[in-house]
Amino acid sequence: MLDPFTARALRNVRADLISLKLGINLINGDVMRERAFGPAVHGYLDAVREGHPDTPVVLISPIYCAIHENTPGPTGTEFDGTRAWCVATGVPGGPGKLTLTWIRQTLADIVALRAKTDPNLHYLDGTKLYGPEDYAVLPLPDELHPAHATHLQMGERFAKWAFEPAGPFCFSTAVR
Repeated sequence: MLDPFTARALRNVRADLISLKLGINLINGDVMRERAFGPAVHGYLDAVREGHPDTPVVLISPIYCAIHENTPGPTGTEFDGTRAWCVATGVPGGPGKLTLTWIRQTLADIVALRAKTDPNLHYLDGTKLYGPEDYAVLPLPDELHPAHATHLQMGERFAKWAFEPAGPFCFSTAVR
């Protein structure tokens, strides 16, 4: 949720590696607009960097979630008597409202800008962990939350990417 308290708490604990996954819950609760998102991300990263100026940080954008790719929140729930699932209740094209597509691009832009002076800040597009092609094979059971097998797949993909020889968490390549 980009709460300043959590950024300060993270700032104050020992960490050799930091990964931050940002975005979907802001849409679920419809708690932020485009105007506030960028400054909130910058402020969050500034607070983390106060305590961890050289620690490798990976900023991960949201995974694929069909209901919110281009439709803002809030997220609602529907129930047919046997099964519950999540739905996007926002209006597509609503001024200033967040979508996953917009958040991914904005996070990529923020990391690209900051990485010019922060070589230990890295971006991972969440759809590399779980994308539309994965949804066809391992759909989100309630259209929002991954199932166990999907969590395992995402973890394996993250570990492979982050700890590969040229990855941001490989200690032989991390800038210290």
